[in-house]
Amino acid sequence: MQAYIVRRLLLIIPTLLLVTILVFLTVRLIPGSVVDLMVAELSKQSEMGTQLTAEHLRHTLGLDMPIHVQYGRWLIDVLQGDLGSSLWTNRSVTAELAKRLPVSFELGLIALVTALFIALPIGAYSAIRQDTAGDYMGRTVAILALSLPSFWIGTIVIVYPSIWWGWAPAVQYVPFTENAVRNLVQFGLPGVIVGMALTGTTMRMTRTMMLEVLRQDYIRTAWAKGLTERVVIMRHAVKNALIPVVSMIGLLIPVLIGGQVIIETIFCLPGIGLLLIEAINRRDYPIISGVNLIVAAVVLVVNLAVDLTYAYLDPRIQYK
Repeated sequence: MQAYIVRRLLLIIPTLLLVTILVFLTVRLIPGSVVDLMVAELSKQSEMGTQLTAEHLRHTLGLDMPIHVQYGRWLIDVLQGDLGSSLWTNRSVTAELAKRLPVSFELGLIALVTALFIALPIGAYSAIRQDTAGDYMGRTVAILALSLPSFWIGTIVIVYPSIWWGWAPAVQYVPFTENAVRNLVQFGLPGVIVGMALTGTTMRMTRTMMLEVLRQDYIRTAWAKGLTERVVIMRHAVKNALIPVVSMIGLLIPVLIGGQVIIETIFCLPGIGLLLIEAINRRDYPIISGVNLIVAAVVLVVNLAVDLTYAYLDPRIQYK
């Protein structure tokens, strides 16, 4: 097991290197460079901006060097713990990510806990009590969760309570370290909304896998031995049924971290997804590269954790 973990950790290095190269090259192929945007912005703000040429800005920003030289300098800075600075604000990308990542992590954690708390019990119950009223109700909840987009629910929650009752969620971000209660209240509503969007898929997957496991021979043998329903379900069925569910959850975690741009925008949460969209619109290359590096690292670590979870859920799975 230790040798396997070491190999996987070593494999992360070339994978991250390849990801950074692809992102570094791809963002520079987007039509409209950051230099063109800056010249246009400065021309609108002052007459002095019109005197700045594209060549001068490109030289100041270090974008006149060959692409491999730019990547090499960026990579050396990354190895030293520096993700560079924003081309627009000159703020440290590392410091900006340190402020934004906790927001996205907290939102994703609340959403994930909400989804698992609702989906796993209901999905398992629907499989155990197949074709009963509880099963039909659980499947109805899953279909509703799949049918209602989170951004639509978020918009409804923002608009109608303010019209009917004069209430609206807080729009000023409050860090957890400043006021834990206000922070949790602020993140509770968007977290539950995002979690409900994940509930439908997770619930249906749990039900399907539980039905498949409950039809296996070893489950019938456990029933024949006279074991109680609780022992059969919790000890023999649930663990094996959760393996595909864990795989799906592992795929959802990166989306929860960097893919909730609309919810972050609706509820005014300064998360990493919103930061990435703003950086892409402004062609802020260091921020784009830094965000993608962090997200890629999270994806690789989560995949490793998912693989290790397989061995815990199914002792037959062994890594060497």
